[in-house]
Amino acid sequence: MKRTLSDQLKQFLRVLQGALFPTLREELGPLTVKHEQLVAVLSMIRIEALIAGWSGGVGRPAKDRRSMARAFVAKAVYNMSHTRQLLDRLSADVALRRICGWERAGEIPHESKFSRAFGEFAESQLPQRLHEALIEETQKERLIGHISRDSTEIEAREKPVRVPATPEAAKPARKKKGRPKKGEQPPAPEPTRLERQAGMTLEELLADLPRECNVGSKKNSKGYAETWVGYKLHLDVADGQIPISCILTSASLHDSQAAIPLAELSARRVTNLYDLMDSAYDAASALTKNGPQLLR
Repeated sequence: MKRTLSDQLKQFLRVLQGALFPTLREELGPLTVKHEQLVAVLSMIRIEALIAGWSGGVGRPAKDRRSMARAFVAKAVYNMSHTRQLLDRLSADVALRRICGWERAGEIPHESKFSRAFGEFAESQLPQRLHEALIEETQKERLIGHISRDSTEIEAREKPVRVPATPEAAKPARKKKGRPKKGEQPPAPEPTRLERQAGMTLEELLADLPRECNVGSKKNSKGYAETWVGYKLHLDVADGQIPISCILTSASLHDSQAAIPLAELSARRVTNLYDLMDSAYDAASALTKNGPQLLR
């Protein structure tokens, strides 16, 4: 009989509490809650499997790259904003340093090498690939009741990208006032992004979404408008508060324009009965497996 997700998680926790943590305490000494949390995350995601092996040529050895990948996860678990914070913590915290894979403080790479490695991880979409692999392993065979779809603002310390002014020659001709002449056909309106999405593949859907930093605005729970500079994170979350897929876009993108890409992305990963969205996704047209329908 196939084990449920709950059974798998209980078994995973029993292994951590009964075998792994006691062994680590004997080897490393006392562990804090954050140490145990990091070990649990690393044990579950197995980030080393996604780090390419070192071929022996020019470049940093694979062991060091795997250690930096574990430190990349530690930075997120400890909620550190800067790489310098991570390096200071690695130098002072022996248990954390050894969990990441360095025995001595002198083995820790320079901050510039960390920055280059973290840049490579981001460019290769390592976090996205880790998440996709985890969902594939734990959720692929599960029938999910509902997926909740929503977005949240992500503030950034960047300057918003300004939209360049359209040259006069490139501007569309102004529409003449009044009724058209007899036999004259009015120009067809430009298709909206939702209308264009109806004939796109998933790769085209994702490529069409804006990604630059700009200014977003929304109404809070009291009905007042709030603005922020940065991005917007669109999420599909399964019942049980498990994130299935996510897309990062410009802050100004309307929620409804990310609904179809999110739905297609989640459909490739899991099987669910229905999607749950709020009124922000109430759009005139949307694409489902059965054709254009209302997103309500």
